[in-house]
Amino acid sequence: MKRLHFCLLSAGLALGVLSAVGAADATATKKAPAKRAPDPSLAPVSDVAGLPRVLLLGDSISMGYTVPVRTRLAGLANVHRPPENCGDTARGVASLNKWIGDGKWHVIHFNFGLHDLKYLDDKGALAAPDKGKQVASLAVYEQNLRAIVARLKATGAKLIYATTTPVPGGSLGRIEHDERRYNEVAVRVMRENGVAIDDLHAFVAARQAALQRPNNVHFTPEGSAQLADVVVAAIKPVLPPAR
Repeated sequence: MKRLHFCLLSAGLALGVLSAVGAADATATKKAPAKRAPDPSLAPVSDVAGLPRVLLLGDSISMGYTVPVRTRLAGLANVHRPPENCGDTARGVASLNKWIGDGKWHVIHFNFGLHDLKYLDDKGALAAPDKGKQVASLAVYEQNLRAIVARLKATGAKLIYATTTPVPGGSLGRIEHDERRYNEVAVRVMRENGVAIDDLHAFVAARQAALQRPNNVHFTPEGSAQLADVVVAAIKPVLPPAR
């Protein structure tokens, strides 16, 4: 009887071990979530000696045209950007010293707007305008832009401001055409400070359906490539000659 009890106990333990091993194997064979590949626009750039240095500042729209701008200006300029989405003007004010660093910049092409005009809920997620709060009022946007321009002018670089691209209808967390009010403020600030304007808004507005994703502020690859052409056309004429 004792032997039978021992055998049953041993069998139970063996089954328990096998079950645990099986569960562990099943867990191990579950696919881990795929990691998103690093955005190539955020990769560091090694300067080619003697070429002027260009800094691109902006949100994911600028991230979309960074790599093609680098390609088009290869051999003419070292094109850098911060290794992050520059976000709204408040982040710009707080982060400019880090982004500018200690190096010499010859041209700085910059934009802020789409993150200032968006609406967020109390958890920081994009929200419908009637269920969220706008990140920056026009007054706050103007105040921050003036601080950004003052800091950028201190670098001695040639400054170029890109107007904010259109907000299509149906874009989550934003109101269609709201960028126009913010661009009016930005253009006034830039003109008062003698900053050149790269009118990306006008370029996109004339061919919006062909360049932007549906109901989305972002662009197709072809759209980003065409934006890069416009950005290069603004930067290239003001580049100093290579040394």
